[in-house]
Amino acid sequence: MTSTTEPTQPLSVEQLSATTLLRFATAGSVDDGKSTLVGRLLHDSKSVLTDQLEAVQRVSHSRGQEAPDLALLTDGLRAEREQGITIDVAYRYFATARRRFILADTPGHVQYTRNMVTGASTADLAVVLVDARNGVIEQTRRHAAVAALLRVPHVVLAVNKMDLVEYKESVFAAIAEEFTAYASELGVPEITAIPISALAGDNVVEPSANMDWYGGPTVLEHLETVPVSHDLAHCHARLPVQYVIRPQTAEHPDYRGYAGQIAAGTFRVGESVTVLPSGRTTRLAGIDLLGKRVDVAWTPQSVTLLLEDDIDISRGDLLVPSKDAPATTQDVEATVCHVADQPLTIGHRVLLKHGTRTVKAIVKDIPSRLTLDDLSLHPHPGRLVANDIGRVKIRTAEPLPLDAYADSRRTGSFILIDPADGTTLTAGMVGESFAAPEPVKDEGDDDGWDF
Repeated sequence: MTSTTEPTQPLSVEQLSATTLLRFATAGSVDDGKSTLVGRLLHDSKSVLTDQLEAVQRVSHSRGQEAPDLALLTDGLRAEREQGITIDVAYRYFATARRRFILADTPGHVQYTRNMVTGASTADLAVVLVDARNGVIEQTRRHAAVAALLRVPHVVLAVNKMDLVEYKESVFAAIAEEFTAYASELGVPEITAIPISALAGDNVVEPSANMDWYGGPTVLEHLETVPVSHDLAHCHARLPVQYVIRPQTAEHPDYRGYAGQIAAGTFRVGESVTVLPSGRTTRLAGIDLLGKRVDVAWTPQSVTLLLEDDIDISRGDLLVPSKDAPATTQDVEATVCHVADQPLTIGHRVLLKHGTRTVKAIVKDIPSRLTLDDLSLHPHPGRLVANDIGRVKIRTAEPLPLDAYADSRRTGSFILIDPADGTTLTAGMVGESFAAPEPVKDEGDDDGWDF
């Protein structure tokens, strides 16, 4: 085992800034070894601090274990350590010389499907673990379906515990073939299968001497080299306005800037831009970035845009290129995952938060609920409970500029909020899912917030 306590040369600021960022999530059924894989990845890539490793060694020793239980590096909650399971999403940040990483270790239990949705919603890649002894099971299919729904562009199938099946190539090949066929049907664009043993360290960071029949990359090598193909800089340009800057000082008496983080795409000085939902059009006069004037800015930079004309713009508005403006609508059809214990029902009055804008809305219909076990649709369920994924129709009090989630995960997503206490109820993805139901005709308006 590689010693994590050996001093390593930290990456310089220049090295870190030169590397790309990969967000990835791990998923797998209970006892598939997910947390052990994450722990091994952190340990063998020398991303664990000495005091962290010492704490894990103490806990492991108190349990009578000779070697440190690397799963404890991510299972930080007391209940997780007592039960030996992952309950909440655990985020870890680490870096190698080639890339920076944000890792979301998500739970494997069925009742924590909503937690996987949270962790995978911003992921560029999902690692789905399978126990080599059990093969592809219902929970494996469920995790593949969630990854497909969330349009995660890369999926890694990590066939774990190969040491318990004598490192047999035939076992790995059968599992990889079954999973790849299923995930491809769901529309997952890229699937990479890797045989590993997280406990022994085979093919996690270092190539395995026990599987010379495998010629592909290790898990870390794949994570370091996989292309971030959905480059947001080439998507539809969008800037949700977070703040209007008006210093009104002697030095800047007429300065009026619109600050925010570019959600997608690229903005250039001189191009025609439209303010949504008002639809007013002007030109981009300047871009301020980190105190300097620049001609071009792209996602995910935080900038201040200056416009040629004085237009009534406030927080919640969206700045877009005029030639590439999304349509505004008050009728939203989306695939949602319900995350609250309180059910979502037809006629439910909610707040819809899209980007920096929050508006009143009402749930007009719930056409279907998706059964992730077999991808069948249960029509007109009337309600969605915690962890349910389904289709909804929502009417908003004000028009919203929405992209399809398939086109932009940033500006095609939203959340529904309980107006009474601010609780997040539902995570939504605008447009069709991979298993969209037949259109259902609205039977009539509901009482309440009727827009």
